[in-house]
Amino acid sequence: MSFAPKDEHEAQIQFALERGIPATLSVIGTQMLTFPSNAYDMIHCARCRVHWDADGGKPLLELNRILRPGGFFVWSATPVYRDDERDRNVWNSMVALTTSMCWKVVAKTIDSSGIGLVIYQKAVSYSCYEKRKDKDPPLCDPAYKQNISWYAPLIKCLSRLPVDNKGNLQNWPSSWPQRLSSKPPSLVTELDAEIFDEDTKHWSALVSDVYLDGLSIKWSTVQNVMDMNAGYGGFAAALIDLPLWVMNVVPIHTQDTLSVIFDRGLIGIYHDWCESLNTYPRTYDLLHSSFLFRNLTQRCDIIDIAVEMDRVLRPGGYVLVQDTMEIIQKLNPLLRSLHWSTSLYQDQFLVGKKGFWRPK
Repeated sequence: MSFAPKDEHEAQIQFALERGIPATLSVIGTQMLTFPSNAYDMIHCARCRVHWDADGGKPLLELNRILRPGGFFVWSATPVYRDDERDRNVWNSMVALTTSMCWKVVAKTIDSSGIGLVIYQKAVSYSCYEKRKDKDPPLCDPAYKQNISWYAPLIKCLSRLPVDNKGNLQNWPSSWPQRLSSKPPSLVTELDAEIFDEDTKHWSALVSDVYLDGLSIKWSTVQNVMDMNAGYGGFAAALIDLPLWVMNVVPIHTQDTLSVIFDRGLIGIYHDWCESLNTYPRTYDLLHSSFLFRNLTQRCDIIDIAVEMDRVLRPGGYVLVQDTMEIIQKLNPLLRSLHWSTSLYQDQFLVGKKGFWRPK
């Protein structure tokens, strides 16, 4: 998934979304990124101007948090290949910081365009951490809940490696595409695994029997999809054979399942739907919501959520809501007031299509 701040990179993220490439607005600053720990297999920063060693190395320690053990960081930047004093100082700081974090250099080279790059790999065990002389940065406290990354400040410690229910280090997920349906390493109990299997079967049947054939949605026009209440990512997994991608959103007031989603080879973010989403207007073709509103409307107004859905969705795009009739009866008139066309199926599925109308 691509991400960048809107202030420095203008509309690059919007361009990515227009091309049908997963992207979101985000910045490495003072707060954690809205991803779980040990999520990404590889992180790439091209022509990278991030000051990784700032504030005691907190920005790079944040990358270490979201990078899977054994995962790679590809860094393309001037300090890798330029030899002036400023770049040498940055490179020396990077060498000292990555060494203290037990990252090893896999490759350092010049690419075909003449730009230098270096590839680092995160440690897969604690052996290097234990051999460090200064133990700086320290390992995070075992009681620290690493996955709570919503308005959480950056921390100056090495995130602990993920373990299973027996305390053993977790294995790398299965190869693609087997990892999509095999038991995710982050599910630690057999009960969780059973719930995961049932959820996968449920969404496979619902998408094939109802969503693709039984609703008035022209799927050939859909590229950018968002699941507003993603759960284990079953909806996205069921759509995997279609030429589209799904942003899986795990609301902060629900069970934290985002690690499972990344283990499956899917992507997603944390979000509070009582706030605006970090994306440009009119960037999604379809928004999907399964029983999102019941608990959410105890914290904020359904009108505000409907307006945000209208902001994010392209004209001609769809909203597919599965919920109780009580919620549907509240949401349907709001969408119609925006001149959307709506239809109801089986008393639990509301399909709305956004028009081109705007108030004068």
